[in-house]
Amino acid sequence: MAASESTPTREEEEGEQLEEDRFVSSHHPSAPPDELFDISTTVDPSYVISLIRKLLPVEPKNVDNTEIRGSNCNNEVVNSSNDSCKSMGIVDDPTKSHFRGEGDEDSHKEENARLSAGEEVWEECGCVLWDLAANQTHAELMVQNFVLEVLLANLMVTQSVRVTEICLGIMGNLACHEVPLKHIVSSNGLIAVIVDQLFLDDTQCLCEAFRLLSSGLQGGECIKWAEALQFEHILSRILWVMENTLNPQLIEKSVGLLLSMIESQKEVEHILLSPLMKLGLASVLVNLLTFEMSKLTNDRIPERYPVLDVILRALEALCVIDVCSQEICSNKEIFQLVCDLIKFPDKVEVSTSCVTAGLLIANILSDVPDLASSISQDLPFLQGLFDIFPFTSNDSEARCALWNVIARFLVRVREDEMSASNLRQYVFILLSKSDVIEDDLFDHQFDEKKENESLATSGRKSDARILALRRITSILNKWNALKDFCEKDMMEDYATNEKIGRLLDICHGHNISGTSE
Repeated sequence: MAASESTPTREEEEGEQLEEDRFVSSHHPSAPPDELFDISTTVDPSYVISLIRKLLPVEPKNVDNTEIRGSNCNNEVVNSSNDSCKSMGIVDDPTKSHFRGEGDEDSHKEENARLSAGEEVWEECGCVLWDLAANQTHAELMVQNFVLEVLLANLMVTQSVRVTEICLGIMGNLACHEVPLKHIVSSNGLIAVIVDQLFLDDTQCLCEAFRLLSSGLQGGECIKWAEALQFEHILSRILWVMENTLNPQLIEKSVGLLLSMIESQKEVEHILLSPLMKLGLASVLVNLLTFEMSKLTNDRIPERYPVLDVILRALEALCVIDVCSQEICSNKEIFQLVCDLIKFPDKVEVSTSCVTAGLLIANILSDVPDLASSISQDLPFLQGLFDIFPFTSNDSEARCALWNVIARFLVRVREDEMSASNLRQYVFILLSKSDVIEDDLFDHQFDEKKENESLATSGRKSDARILALRRITSILNKWNALKDFCEKDMMEDYATNEKIGRLLDICHGHNISGTSE
């Protein structure tokens, strides 16, 4: 390579590049980049800044065609670790047709080539920043060096959905960190522009917009995000997208936004949930749950399982909120659908959803106890409740909810009025689940100390478990009293005295020791 003195033009260009790359206060002396920005990172800060510069919206003919080399460009976003990382290569997007000339002249072809190259560089640089923004250190460096201003400028002028998606994706990752999220909130007009993206018709843009808004509603300045979303035409748009899209990811992200509203501050609930309920939120969720249950029953598509789960989580959260509980809990269609899920045979595939369904049913029956009558003779439902216990080993609240539902079920069983053949079916289920019952009661011993910290709560929850054990004891005792009068073909191997005696001992031990009366 020739000496720098022989190439003064290149030296001048490099000097200009260095000055442009240093977005630092004047009091910083000349120093290596890691000292300039006081950031410990394996990525050179000047490299990050150069990427931001290449996203500046300029006239297409001025777009730099410099090749960028760095980390793999992948759409790996914070809080989405289960999603496969997809290549951020060039996507054949019809919305980018405005970059292409229509004539056959050589000049037009050359211009097309320059535009295509510039677009490719922009996309590649944007994808690298999207990836880097998942890291807190990189994210903070990016907002310190005006990435939000650059992204806002792009959103204001671009006609490309791919550019919009990348801009929203970068901000979605930035919003997962406290400091960058505050910068987003303080950027004049940025939240309004983000909300405007909800009216796009591109699936990936909408997914990223919903994800970004969800992060905003979970932050410390969630009220500002709620106020930007509170207008009727915006809330109606959210519900329309939620109900009309067939894309599983978009359903998940849109309902996830609803869940963020529910889990945010109380004032957000007042600003957004009441209007959404008036606009038909409950009906939308019923339709979504009905659709997902039909898919689960008929198709069993794994990528739809997270959609079912987030819908159930939203319903479970809504049923304990004053402005929503009555409409959710009194909806018999919702109740029937979640009961059907409890009876779903292959629970391993949708275990999380089944646990949430158990919590939802417990909350519904707490508000509308009479609904328990409709399930009091549904033996597959009772068996399904016990089948869920193995998936709740680390969730004492879920286990208590299941016992609550089981107790409400069993108190309606009239064993004294039952035929021996019907009673045998109850006994069969209870004996077949004796190991599950024993395991849960053993785990419960370790939870009692935590529960006793809140006497009111632990008393109510323990009472449901104790009541269920007493009802199990009564049913088994009734069977013991009847079995001597039954035909021998009714006394199958499962109903041996040993098995019944073992389960009675289990119930009696925990019933007496756990009594809180």
